[in-house]
Amino acid sequence: MEKERIILGIDPGTLLLGFGVIRVVGRKAEFVDMGVLDLRKDKDPYQKLRAIYDCISEVCRSYHPTELAIESPFYGKNAQVILKLGRAQGAAMIAAMEYGITEVVEYAPRKAKEAIVGNGAASKEQVSLMLEKTLGMKLAAEHLDATDALAIALCHFYQTTSPVAGLKSSSSWEKFIAENPGRVK
Repeated sequence: MEKERIILGIDPGTLLLGFGVIRVVGRKAEFVDMGVLDLRKDKDPYQKLRAIYDCISEVCRSYHPTELAIESPFYGKNAQVILKLGRAQGAAMIAAMEYGITEVVEYAPRKAKEAIVGNGAASKEQVSLMLEKTLGMKLAAEHLDATDALAIALCHFYQTTSPVAGLKSSSSWEKFIAENPGRVK
């Protein structure tokens, strides 16, 4: 019997935080849940961190994830934004780790979009459409903030199940063969 994995994907934010949960058995991923934590009305930055912690703790209690894939913050024009995103990311990570998740992996937004759509500059709508096709479900427009989190979870699934995931150079197959001689016939 193949081992079941539950992957929690998180798109951290201090205004909107998205989460997505997928179940993986063997080489098949299926949708479990997704949602958005709306923090726009809360002005206290520390209460937002508490809300993030509480939300992710509840998701962990409900779905018992075994792995956490989280979007890494990226630097824009304002350094304060990356600091706030880092705090949100940290609150989510601690909640998951306190639950018992030991595998935490970060993915850049472009990496997740590239894994799902094939284009690192894809729009939220394009990601949503591809997730619908891949997971065989219909996503409502109000879930666009959660689709990024679902994409992060699915990206992690692809990265951990594909022997050539992330390999770019022309020597990728040579590298794969050298690292996995028992898998080549």
